[in-house]
Amino acid sequence: MHKILVTGGTGYIGSHTITDLIDHGFDVVSVDNHVKSDPVILKRLEEICGKPIKNYPIDLKELDKLSQVFIENPDISGIIHFAAYKSVPESVEFPLDYYENNLLSLMNLLRCVDSFAIPYFIFSSSCSIYGNVESLPVTEKSPIAIPESPYANTKKIGEEIIDDFCKNSDCSAIKLRYFNPVGAHKSIKIGELPVDPPMNLVPRITQTAAGLLDTFYITGTDYDTRDGTCIRDYLHVMDIANAHTKSLEYLLKEGKKGKTEVFNIGSGTGYTVLEIINAFQEASGMKLNYKTADRRAGDVVAIYADSNKAKEKLGWSAERSLREMLFSAWKWQEEITKLQP
Repeated sequence: MHKILVTGGTGYIGSHTITDLIDHGFDVVSVDNHVKSDPVILKRLEEICGKPIKNYPIDLKELDKLSQVFIENPDISGIIHFAAYKSVPESVEFPLDYYENNLLSLMNLLRCVDSFAIPYFIFSSSCSIYGNVESLPVTEKSPIAIPESPYANTKKIGEEIIDDFCKNSDCSAIKLRYFNPVGAHKSIKIGELPVDPPMNLVPRITQTAAGLLDTFYITGTDYDTRDGTCIRDYLHVMDIANAHTKSLEYLLKEGKKGKTEVFNIGSGTGYTVLEIINAFQEASGMKLNYKTADRRAGDVVAIYADSNKAKEKLGWSAERSLREMLFSAWKWQEEITKLQP
C-alpha cells in the first residue's frame, strides 16, 4: 500500500481527494493548519473512510516542522500538493501574502522531495494560468498568457519551479490544470466550507439561497459572451478528486525520473454565470435573489477545457452532470447549518 502525503487535506478538493485515494487502496497522511479550512472536516473524513486519518496542523512555510513529517513517515512515496491561498480578488489586494505562502510552501515541499527521495509529486495548478485566451477550448499546448492576478501568477511560477527542479531530480511530477470544482461528496458529509466570505461562484449562490447573504451579485454583464456574463468550465469535485488518483496510478506505472507532464482537468463545456444561476434554481427549486455589479479585478472573460490528453493517458474524464454538481452543492449548503456553533 502506497502512502501519500496530501497537503491541504481538510480543504475542499484535498478532502474529497483523500476519500478517493482511500477508496482506491492508498494510505494517506495529511498536512493542514486550518488557516483556510475547518478542522471539523477531518472528523467527517474519518466517518466517510471508516478509519483514522493522521493530520499534521503545521505551516508548510516552516521547513523544520515539515521535515519532521517525513522523518515520522519514512514510507511516504508521493505527494499531492493542494495547500495554497486561492482567491483571485484577495490576491489582487494582498499580492505579497500570496507569493510568500504559495511559493515558499512549494519550495519547502520540493526540498523535502529532494532530502527524502520522494519519487512522485502532483501539483494542484489552475486553468487561470491561461489568462484571456484567443481560442477555445484550451489545450495543454495553448499559450500561457500574462497572468490576470497574483494568484494565477503563483501557479504559473509554481509550474516553472517544478520543471526546473525535476530536471536535476529523480522525481517525476504531474501538474494538473483544473477548472472550477462544484458539489459535494455523495454522503453530504463534506463539501466546500469557506472560512472566509466566499469568492467562488457556487458557494455565493448557495449562501444567498440559504439566506446567509442578502443578494448575489453578478460581477460584470458586459463581457463579449452570449449573455454578457463570464464563461467557465465547471466539474464535480469528485471528478477532480479522481483525476489525482488516476495521476498517481499513472506515475506508479509510467512515471520517468526527472520528467514532468501537464494535464487539463475540465468538463469541456463552458457555462455563463446566468446559465449556472438558472441551472441552480432548477436543480434546487430555490429562487435566487441577484443583482448586477461592476466587473471584478482579475477575472478572465471565458475559459473551458480540452481534456482529451487526460482521457487518453490517464483514463480520466468528467462523469457527473451539471445538475448533479449543483444539487449536491445545495444539499451540502443545507448540511452546513448543522456545523454552525
